[in-house]
Amino acid sequence: MGGRSTGSFAVQTPPLHTTELLRRTAFNRVFAAVYTSAIFSLLYHHIRTLVHCKTIVSFSLSFSLLLSDVILAFMWATAQSFRMRPVHRKEYPENLENFIKPSDFPALDVFVCTADPYKEPPMDVVNTSLSVMAYDYPTEKLSVYVSDDGGSALTLFAFMEAAKFARHWLPFCRKKNVMERNPDAYFSTNYASCPESEKIKMMYESMKVRVEHAVDKGKVSEEYIATDQEREAFNKWAAGNFTRQDHPTVIQVLLENSKNRDISGQFMPNLIYVSREKSKTSPHHFKAGALNVLLRISATMTNAPLVLTLDCDMNSNDPQTPLRVLCYVTDPATGSDLAFLQFPQRFRGLNKTDIYASEFKRLFLINSLGFDGIKGPNYVGTGTFFSRRSFFGSPTNPLSPEIPQLHPNRVVHEPINSPSILSLAHHVAGCDYEHQTNWGSEMGFRYGSLVEDYNTGFRLHCEGWRSIFCNPDRPAFYGDAPVTLVDMLNQNKRWAIGLLEVAFSRCSPLIFGIKSMGVMGLGYAHYAFWPIWSIPTMVYAFLPQLALLSGLSIFPKVSEPWFLIYSFLFLGAYGQDLSDFILEGGTFRKWWNDQRMWMIRGSSCFIFGFLEYLLQSLGISAFGFNVTSKVVDDEQSKRYDQEIFDFGVPSPMFVPLTAAAILNLFSFFRGFLQMIGGGDKEGIFLQMLISGFIMVNCWPIYEAIVLRSDKGKMPAKVTVIATFLAWTLYAATSLIFQ
Repeated sequence: MGGRSTGSFAVQTPPLHTTELLRRTAFNRVFAAVYTSAIFSLLYHHIRTLVHCKTIVSFSLSFSLLLSDVILAFMWATAQSFRMRPVHRKEYPENLENFIKPSDFPALDVFVCTADPYKEPPMDVVNTSLSVMAYDYPTEKLSVYVSDDGGSALTLFAFMEAAKFARHWLPFCRKKNVMERNPDAYFSTNYASCPESEKIKMMYESMKVRVEHAVDKGKVSEEYIATDQEREAFNKWAAGNFTRQDHPTVIQVLLENSKNRDISGQFMPNLIYVSREKSKTSPHHFKAGALNVLLRISATMTNAPLVLTLDCDMNSNDPQTPLRVLCYVTDPATGSDLAFLQFPQRFRGLNKTDIYASEFKRLFLINSLGFDGIKGPNYVGTGTFFSRRSFFGSPTNPLSPEIPQLHPNRVVHEPINSPSILSLAHHVAGCDYEHQTNWGSEMGFRYGSLVEDYNTGFRLHCEGWRSIFCNPDRPAFYGDAPVTLVDMLNQNKRWAIGLLEVAFSRCSPLIFGIKSMGVMGLGYAHYAFWPIWSIPTMVYAFLPQLALLSGLSIFPKVSEPWFLIYSFLFLGAYGQDLSDFILEGGTFRKWWNDQRMWMIRGSSCFIFGFLEYLLQSLGISAFGFNVTSKVVDDEQSKRYDQEIFDFGVPSPMFVPLTAAAILNLFSFFRGFLQMIGGGDKEGIFLQMLISGFIMVNCWPIYEAIVLRSDKGKMPAKVTVIATFLAWTLYAATSLIFQ
């Protein structure tokens, strides 16, 4: 930062932000060189063994191990892009007054997305929206757009109620300087009780009862419709031809910042409900399609230069978050090629040791710090402030939208409720509007993948845009993580399919990404090929164990030098991963659960995601977007709080996982009997070590099969199928290995 001159003295301007390179960077680089040498040594050993194979069985075993270790080496190598230059940033919003006045703050459009009122309760969406409406930001510059991709009258009703409650909630937050501006979270804390706060709480509870009553009934009762304007809005659903997948555009302006005031007399932010037009014959493009509709609608109504995207449950935890964003946006040194600022995803309600690794500390924090030292973090779908300009071409080659009213530099002068504005907004929200345009390919959020956030961030970085990772001490946003194992695995399966769609597209990170971004392309390739992690996971979960059951030794003996290579690669990778985790505020127990979940994903959702992608590529099967449920019953919640795995749903994804657990158990005890019976202890030691390590990780599965009787135990159907699968594999390999 520069300084100001006063007479003959230079006055240093206080900084808006600072950047610090992490101390472990030098160690990471040295360790990478050593570890790479060890990898090449192991691959040399595999190739030499493969060349000297004399039978088809030994060749198959050696080739399988070689393939697995090549994949593991690839995943490790691509992950090094996150370790070459990790940085920490710090913002100083208190210094903004030296650079910009509140009246000159750029306008901000907030996009809150929801898709199903039964899986994503409307009250959760309301709380998220209220938390950002209460930002410490000029209300005349703040607009909140709620995208209801489920097209539900229940969601619209919830926001009609929220608009009324906001008249009391926003001035209350300003007056009391409330930090937690999500009403549900605020009233769940030890808030300062007083007559005023109790009155607000009663109003909130009354609103919650009305909304939840409507959801339970599946319709909005006449007693809750107060005005003719509200009745007219709900008439669209009463017509009878309004369905989730086939309905016209609905745009309802609930609050207008030039007209509506709160009880203190201050103008309120804009609040607009949107449900885009849908037709059974037109593509929906899932969340990316909904976001592009919001981009166009907001361009016609407010066209703010800053855009915040939020999932329905990712509410604000710090009312000064937009000011942190301005610390970068208003700094000339940041440059004109800044596309977005990404805040980490944080989650409320995680149990003490995060048994399902829902925190995704490596994805949302550790790797983002590494990306930030290169060109910035990847877009993770929520908690992201975009420059609207970044959706319209590269920094040096801007694209003009098909109509001038969508240009990012256009200033809107008409009221958002004017007939001309609403007419244009309905037009650009049409399901056929994007035909023969660049939307989804070169403009807006990008199509072609179920993980539209990864794909969009990747393409923006390829175009030459940069991003910044903001990780303040007080989390900017808090959300809800899946608290059942099957929900977590279904979510990860969808990610796996979407990542493979990008990995094998014409813009593959492995080719196009590296060519466009250099070393950062390796990081994107690491994510794109996540699902192939299932190959080495399955090989190491089954092959050494089947060989052990057949009395075969497939690894070096303890006395051989190659054993040391295996030991170093295993302990080095796990040791570095643990240190990264601990240095960024994790605990050993959370790290243990995190690495265990990688093994679980590799033998469940990644396999099914891989297979589903292959079938879809062959035209055999098609997949759709599945919303992760935010609704959890009391028993599931209790088990989660007690850190007990929930296997209650008989999902096919549990079958290979359970089969691996059973096979490792039997192979370990078979190997143990061999060792005490005078067998080749040195030859089978590494196979025993692998089986034992997997067994320790599989303890929740053994517990769910044998020791539990609650509804979260392993379904008997899954156990029977998995046992039969394990026995079949053993019988087949016994014949082959003879």
